[in-house]
Amino acid sequence: MNIVILAGSNRKNATSTRLGEYAAEVIRGQGHEAVLFDLYEKPLPFYAPDDKQETDEHLAELNTVLLAADAIILSTPEYHGSISGVLKNALDHLSQAHFSGKPVLSISSAGGAVGVSSLTQMQTMVRNLHGINAPEWISIGGAQRRRFEATFDGYEEYEGSQDIEDRVQRVLGSFLKLAETLTAAKKAL
Repeated sequence: MNIVILAGSNRKNATSTRLGEYAAEVIRGQGHEAVLFDLYEKPLPFYAPDDKQETDEHLAELNTVLLAADAIILSTPEYHGSISGVLKNALDHLSQAHFSGKPVLSISSAGGAVGVSSLTQMQTMVRNLHGINAPEWISIGGAQRRRFEATFDGYEEYEGSQDIEDRVQRVLGSFLKLAETLTAAKKAL
C-alpha cells in the first residue's frame, strides 16, 4: 500500500511533523510505502479559486501523490483549538478526487494536554471530502511531545515515552488494517 502523510505545520522540526515522520517509519517497517509531504519544506500558494495555480510545482506534486495514495494521514499542530492555517490551505486546494473512499487517520500535537479540537475538525473535513475516517486518532500534548521534539536529547530516558510509542504503533496498526481491508475491497470490485 501507498500511504501519504500530509505534515501540516509551517515550523521547522515541528513536533507534529516529527510525529508524522515516526508514523512513516512504522508504516515502512510494516512493508508499506510511506511518503511524507512536509508543508514547511514545500509551501503551497494561498488558495484562490479564481486563479489558475496548476503551475505551482509543490501543488502539482501534492496532487500527484494524493491521487496515487491508498490511504492518507493528516498531521497538524493544534493552534488556538484548530488546525494549522497551512494544512487548511492545502485541504482547500484538494477535492473529493483525492480523498473519496480512502481511509484517513488524523494526528495532532498540542501545547496543552491533547489536541482534540483539531482532530474533530480534520474528521469533519475528511467526511466532506468523502474520505473514510479511521475510528481512532493520535494526539500528543504537554510533556508527551518531548518524545518527538527535535531539541530534546535522550528521549529513551523520558518516563512514559514507551507508552506513547506503543499507543502510536497500536493506532497505526489499526489504521493499516482498515486501509488493507478497503484497498482489497476496491481491487475486488
